[in-house]
Amino acid sequence: MALRMLAAAPHRVMFAGGMLTGLASMLWWLADLGGRYLGWYQSPAWPVPAGWVHAHLFLFCFFPFFMFGFLLTAMPNWLGDVSVKRGAYVAAGVAQFAGAMVLLGGLWLGRGIMLAGALLQLAGFGIGIAELVRFNAASRNADNLYPRFIVFSMLAGWVAASGFVASLAGADPALAAASRSIGLWCFLVPVFFSVTHRMLPFFSSRVIPDYVIARPRWSLPALIGLFWLHGAIDLAGLADWLWLADLPALFIVGYLSLAWGLGRCFEARLLAVLHLSLLGLLVALLLSTLQSIGHLSRGEFVPGAAPLHALTVGYFSAMTLAMVSRVSLGHSGRALFADTLTWSCFIGVLAAAVMRVIAEFSAAAGSGAAPVFTAIAGLLWLASFAVWAIRFLPMYFTARADGKPG
Repeated sequence: MALRMLAAAPHRVMFAGGMLTGLASMLWWLADLGGRYLGWYQSPAWPVPAGWVHAHLFLFCFFPFFMFGFLLTAMPNWLGDVSVKRGAYVAAGVAQFAGAMVLLGGLWLGRGIMLAGALLQLAGFGIGIAELVRFNAASRNADNLYPRFIVFSMLAGWVAASGFVASLAGADPALAAASRSIGLWCFLVPVFFSVTHRMLPFFSSRVIPDYVIARPRWSLPALIGLFWLHGAIDLAGLADWLWLADLPALFIVGYLSLAWGLGRCFEARLLAVLHLSLLGLLVALLLSTLQSIGHLSRGEFVPGAAPLHALTVGYFSAMTLAMVSRVSLGHSGRALFADTLTWSCFIGVLAAAVMRVIAEFSAAAGSGAAPVFTAIAGLLWLASFAVWAIRFLPMYFTARADGKPG
């Protein structure tokens, strides 16, 4: 019965798989940090650098579960004349989850096992993308701006993930580094922001009185182009010039954030979490702009990976928790209300982002506290995510609270 309910809708399979994959990945990463940075024990010699695996797990295994869960649910509604196939989303979810677990197991069992897991996960990723492509090919809806941008970016993500898999198979290690740049700026940021652009004004209109939806048609193509430009500049190794992409993107996102009602979002906590998550992208763009200008002027205004963690934890992780909470409540027949537990978990993720950015500044200042801040950030993220997952996981294995199907 529980497995039948899990397979009843794409968001159930994908959100459950994402939560379990995220918990397993973060537990491994914290264990690794405890050995390498805190000196609690001798960290194992992994088959490939731990940083590569950490990046791949989160960029291409963890976040895509939630992306597919949302897109396979929402995109048929956007297009209006297509429907999702159960066999496709179940196969995609199972293959991705099994692949991620085998990949993690390969850290102890050997590089060959890691490669097998990565290939299986990549196959599941491809099945999910194929279903999104089918939607777009089958639909006659002329208003498909969002689906096309999203599908193109998802395909870029599959190509980027293939770079890491190729490096595991013995290809040039530079492919693993390239996969991270492409994965961030040509895949995750465009998809996350496309969904934000489509859904945040819509959700706001359901809560804020006399709300006027501001969704300038030029803004999404402009921002997607700037995000891809950032990725191209990064791949070319021209860090001094990233501000050319990030500064205009900062102004456009800032304008949209205000136009979408940031100042009025606290009328409902379930709406506030969405608006506050977007601030993570703004902070990341600001830090990246300052870092790039610092490189250009031969200074260092913003150290190391501060912009990266503002983006991945402050925007991706926070927005995942916010969006998945709303979708899960709505599709489980429950009230659209963020209780104190959900709100606390969200604040915990934002606090983790702040701690991780502080760790970078602390390291640049030569402080010995940087590993401690990093560990605190990891523990905050894990604790917040784990409590949130325990709160929401049962919804995917049980019938809707209102008795409706789905």
